[in-house]
Amino acid sequence: MKINIITLGCSKNIVDSEHIAGHLRKAGFELFFDGQPTKSSLPDRKGTALSTAEIKSNPAKNQAIRQSSNHFDIVIVNTCGFIGDAKEESINVLLEQIAIKKRSHKKSRLIAVGCLIQRYEKELREELPEIDAFYGVHQWGELVRSLEAEYHDCLEAERMQSTPKHYAYLKISEGCNRTCSYCAIPLIRGKHISRPIEDILGEAQRMVADGVKEIIVIAQDTTYYGLDLYGKRMLGTLLDCLATESGAPWIRLHYTYPSSFPLDAIDVIRRHPNICNYIDIPLQHINSRILSSMQRGIDREGTLKLLEHFRRELPDVAIRTTLIVGYPGETREEFEELKDFVRTARFDRMGCFAYSPEEGTAAYALPDDVPQEEKDRRVAELMDLQEQISYEKNLARVGNTYDVLIDRIEGDYLVGRTQYDSPEVDDEVLIPTQAIRQSDNQTITPGTIVNVRITSAQPHDLFGEIV
Repeated sequence: MKINIITLGCSKNIVDSEHIAGHLRKAGFELFFDGQPTKSSLPDRKGTALSTAEIKSNPAKNQAIRQSSNHFDIVIVNTCGFIGDAKEESINVLLEQIAIKKRSHKKSRLIAVGCLIQRYEKELREELPEIDAFYGVHQWGELVRSLEAEYHDCLEAERMQSTPKHYAYLKISEGCNRTCSYCAIPLIRGKHISRPIEDILGEAQRMVADGVKEIIVIAQDTTYYGLDLYGKRMLGTLLDCLATESGAPWIRLHYTYPSSFPLDAIDVIRRHPNICNYIDIPLQHINSRILSSMQRGIDREGTLKLLEHFRRELPDVAIRTTLIVGYPGETREEFEELKDFVRTARFDRMGCFAYSPEEGTAAYALPDDVPQEEKDRRVAELMDLQEQISYEKNLARVGNTYDVLIDRIEGDYLVGRTQYDSPEVDDEVLIPTQAIRQSDNQTITPGTIVNVRITSAQPHDLFGEIV
């Protein structure tokens, strides 16, 4: 039987889908991701207003493949319920799959799983009776066993990688103990639960043995790692262990949190050349009043001090952040303060999304008093500003030489990334294949790390030549 798994939302969902697929493959099913036996990595153009650091939700992702995917026996849609746009996309994909199911001449099953189901299962059962089964984020075992497959309580015991072979996401914990006023993730995923270091290291070593060159460390909040299990924050210790014992050429850190950031992790990043000089840290805002209402546990002064520490201790660091505009009560003056902050902080990468009220969160009780049109204008203003900053930073890289991890061959280009860019969300380096000697071209495949001199730049792409 053929099973197609469609994954929406963030990289944590990708890992969940990969674990589900691993269990089902072991039971003898033929697995596909988004209609393909192995998932291609064709990132969207960068600079999207919806930051994929917060939600990697692509509204038109593989739509053509889905529309023709009527030859599967089972389709599993792993949904996202983070913000309004993500919920809308999840509903649209479910409706799309219902339509395909109705047109198909073969009897097939449609299964909805994940975050949206965790939040709205009752409503979805009533509104979409054509869906055969529903499973929330804590029901992977029930899903797997319903298909007569064996399930291990330890999810990482089985995994089928959907990303390109040379990079993979490593989830170090589940859930979140933060109380951000706008965020429904704790309602969906529950309390923070750290995985033991030895389990994480074991999975990382298996990844490297299978050909992974870049391990991307993820969680709902990576900086909280260890508090529940060891009584103290252990992100630095974990990174040190991964850097010295996993064998990974590149290790990248995502989803950090500014409040109580474990500064020893910065020391570890500085000491180990195989940890990328890259920090993904969603700051959300800079105005102290709004940060207080957001319940972020940090104010403007604390945010500025943290960024100063990053850049003092890691002068070569690339910082990616995400911001929210149109939060309840955000005045034009407070938005201008945020805009000035972006102008002076000069982030290497930035995403932005408009606030959407989420049921059950503290902010839901506040008046959603910024009109949607104004929210959209503010998003556009920030992203236009960041595009210019990104272009200037890219121009400054022209003439320099960097290690580049090749992600794919597309048309007349090798397409890769430096350590300053994460897959699917950040900039890429394009290397014309006609400039490469034929003997070299035969050995350069996805997953190869090559030395590249940057020859020109665009706002979201670099061009270079192998040296």
